[in-house]
Amino acid sequence: MPALAQQPAPPAQATPPAAPVQAPPAASQPAPAADDADDADAQDDGQATPPAQAPGKRSAKAGKDDSDSKVPIDEIRRYVAVYNAVKQAYVEPVDDAKLMHSAIRGLLFDLDPHSVYFDKADAENFDEQSRGNYDGIGVELLRQPDGTLRVISPIDDTPAARAGIKAGDLITAIDGKPFKVDEGDSSGPLRGAPGSKVVLTIVREGRDKPFDVTVARETIRVASVKSRMLEPGYGYLRVSAFQADTAADFETQLRKLKEQSGGKLRGLVLDLRSNPGGLLTSAVQIADDLLERGKIVSTRGRIAISDAEFSATPGDLLDGAPLMVLVDAGSASASEVLAGALRDNGRGRVIGSRTFGKGSVQTVLPLDNGDSVKLTTARYYTPSGKSIQALGIVPDVTLRAPKDDKSDRPSYTEAALPGHLHGDEEGQPGSNAGEVLDGDGPIASALAELKTPGATKAAQSAKKPAPAAKR
Repeated sequence: MPALAQQPAPPAQATPPAAPVQAPPAASQPAPAADDADDADAQDDGQATPPAQAPGKRSAKAGKDDSDSKVPIDEIRRYVAVYNAVKQAYVEPVDDAKLMHSAIRGLLFDLDPHSVYFDKADAENFDEQSRGNYDGIGVELLRQPDGTLRVISPIDDTPAARAGIKAGDLITAIDGKPFKVDEGDSSGPLRGAPGSKVVLTIVREGRDKPFDVTVARETIRVASVKSRMLEPGYGYLRVSAFQADTAADFETQLRKLKEQSGGKLRGLVLDLRSNPGGLLTSAVQIADDLLERGKIVSTRGRIAISDAEFSATPGDLLDGAPLMVLVDAGSASASEVLAGALRDNGRGRVIGSRTFGKGSVQTVLPLDNGDSVKLTTARYYTPSGKSIQALGIVPDVTLRAPKDDKSDRPSYTEAALPGHLHGDEEGQPGSNAGEVLDGDGPIASALAELKTPGATKAAQSAKKPAPAAKR
């Protein structure tokens, strides 16, 4: 399950004891990481080892009050009492490790939808996905409080996309087995040997009953950047996820487009539709590639290590050519950071549908037994100082899905997730759920808007039926 915006991990923490504690342990504070390890790494789902520092300048801010570290003695005693009661009186024997494991998961369960405990195998799968090479079906997921899995988006050209899995689908069972509320990362069964098959039970808005979809697993090698020329002088770049090599691939593809256009582009459509996020450092580097100056993103949390600010360095690889950023309801986290940075700096306009609205940063904390904790530690803010948490990016030019696609429109956003962090502007005008915009129609609209600002609105007005004459 990928993580959206995330920070690299501090040094490993001690593993929890396998037996009930007899006395409350001393409070411990995570040791600060090295300076290049304190950058916010988004991974729709991050990795324990921080990637190389992004080129954007970073400045640490003053730390906030982090004195709330005293161990609550009474609560620890209550926990020990319940632990011992279960051990002594439950109808069947319970293994110490299993009981402690459940207790640890419970610490994170009611925090927010993006904080989760990873077993060693899940942590390794998490890291693999951020590198874009793993065995599975190719889908970005978010675990719901009841254990079911919400599809953020299927990844381009993967078994999930070819099988017709859509953003907003709810997976309620895998191979006929429903999920348990407390089982942690319930996406594990989607992994498996290439060629093996898995049956997903899907609930989809607009369908009366759940239905099954059979998907064949394969080795997923995600090419996160694709490009082509739309017209002479006008290029198209599709970024489907932010992985370790995405920024370098972006620069390579942009150079190819410029060469095909005789050395300089007249304009570019940057397609971030259904991009669920990934490494924040990759999004920051792409923003830096397109900006001469200005802030890119800042993060603010409760402790100093969570506060950071990224700024652009001189050099615009697009040479100032006009830019349209195409987004939809499946655009989340790092893709929202990139869209917000380009718009707030006046570098490009945003077209499409309101984005998902994930404006939080997760830190991956590795434990010395190989497990990891993914913990929400900060909110991020666009250059204008606004948080998009539970609101998203509201486009400058709004596109609508065709009427015959409305049944597939997901009604999910960050704001709809149980237990989500409250957003500063949650509930404001424009906070209605966006739409997933499939196909080439939105690309054509973005190109028209790129060439002639206002063309989309004029085209939409022309399609409206004329008012009936009064009689």
